[in-house]
Amino acid sequence: MNYTLTNDDSPFESMLKHVNDASQIIGLDEKIYNVLQSPDKQVIVSLPIIMDDGTVQVFKGYRVIYSRLLGPSKGGIRYNSHVELDEVKALAAWMTWKCALVDLPFGGAKGGVECDPKQLSAGELERLTRSYTTAMLEVFGPDKDIPAPDMGTGPREMAWIMDTYNQAHGTITPAVVTGKPVAIGGSLGRVEATGRGIMVSTLAALQQLKINVKNATVAIQGFGNVGSYTAQLLQEKGAKIVAISDLSGAYYSANGIDIQQAIAHKAKYGRLTGLLGTKELPNQDLLTLAVDVLIPAASPNAITHENAHQVQAKLIVEGANGPLTAEADEIIHNHKNIMVIPDILANAGGVVVSYFEWVQNRQGTKWPIEKVYQKADYIIQDAYNRVYEASKKYQTSMRKAAYIVAVNKVAQAYQLRSTLKK
Repeated sequence: MNYTLTNDDSPFESMLKHVNDASQIIGLDEKIYNVLQSPDKQVIVSLPIIMDDGTVQVFKGYRVIYSRLLGPSKGGIRYNSHVELDEVKALAAWMTWKCALVDLPFGGAKGGVECDPKQLSAGELERLTRSYTTAMLEVFGPDKDIPAPDMGTGPREMAWIMDTYNQAHGTITPAVVTGKPVAIGGSLGRVEATGRGIMVSTLAALQQLKINVKNATVAIQGFGNVGSYTAQLLQEKGAKIVAISDLSGAYYSANGIDIQQAIAHKAKYGRLTGLLGTKELPNQDLLTLAVDVLIPAASPNAITHENAHQVQAKLIVEGANGPLTAEADEIIHNHKNIMVIPDILANAGGVVVSYFEWVQNRQGTKWPIEKVYQKADYIIQDAYNRVYEASKKYQTSMRKAAYIVAVNKVAQAYQLRSTLKK
C-alpha cells in the first residue's frame, strides 16, 4: 500500500497521497484501500447550446460519483473554463471524506461544466444549466445524487436544476438539489454556511494555539462568497483582517481592513482594485505575510513546494479545496511546524447546511436561522474535537488525523455492507 506521488500539481494525486498515509496509519486492509481510491462512476457529456447570436457552442460537462457507501452522493457543480476530469474526481473524493468526517449520511460527488460564466448571458446560462440537468436526469435524485452550488454557480442555477428535474419527472421534488433560493425551499443560513464553518474551525484552532482572537491578524486569499463571509464573521469576533485578495490583486492594511466597506466596494466595482486605506500587493505576496492566520480560500495548489518555505503564518485554515499540494503540506508540517486545519474539516459548513436543507425539504418544514447556526456550529466543533483527539492519539498532523477519521468511517461502511451482502 505504498503510493508514489508522480505529479504534485494533480489534485487527485494529492488526495490519494493523503488517503494512503491515513490508510497506512490505521492498518487498512489493502482490498478496502483499493476500493476507496477509485470513483464509482464518471459521467462526461457534450452540451450543444444555442447562443444569443444564433450560433451553437458545445460545452463539456462532468459528474463524478466517488462513493455512495454512506448514503446518496452529495456535491456541488462548478462553472469554470478550467474544469477538467482530474479536478472533478479530486473534488468528489474530498466530498466523500468531508461528509464522513462531519458524520453526514451522504457519499461524495462533484460536477462541472467547462465554461466561463462571466462571458455568458443569463439566457445562455439558463439553457446550459437546463441542458446539463437533462443530461444528468438518470444520475440526479434525492435518494441518488444531490447537486449544490460551487464556483461559478449559485441559488439561481439550483432553481433551474430543480425546475428541469421536476418537469422531466412530473413531480415537485425540492430535495433533488440544495443551495436553492429560500423562497423555493432553500435553507436559511446556507449562503454564509461555508464561511461560518471556517470561522468556527479557526476559533477552535486559535484556542488550541493559545492565541486570543482579538489580537489575531488574518490574511484571506479570495474574496468571493467564502472569503468575504469568513472575513466578515472573523472581524465580528474581533480578529484584525489585514489582507484580502481577488483576481485583481491583494490588498493590505496593517491597521486592519473594514470588511463591510470592502464588500460594498466589490459589489459596486466588481473587484477590489482601488480599495481605500489599503496598499496593493502581488497576489502571491499575501500567502507569505507575517500573520497569525492564513486562509487560502481561492483555488487549488495556491501553496506548493516552491513557496511553502516562505509561509510565515502560525495557523493555516483551508477555505478552498486543496490549496496546499501534498509536497507543500509536508514542508508546512515537518519543516515549518505550522498547524493546518484541512479543507475537509474547515470548509465543511456548506455541506452541513445543505444536509439541513435536504432534511427540511423531505420533512416539509422550515428551520429558524438560530437553529441552523446552533446545529451547524455544533457539528463543525464536534468534528474538530474528534480530529484533534485523533491527531494526539496518532501523533500526527490535523490533516492526517482528519483523513484517518474519514477513511476509517467509509471503510467501516464498506466492511459492514459487503458482509451483509454475503
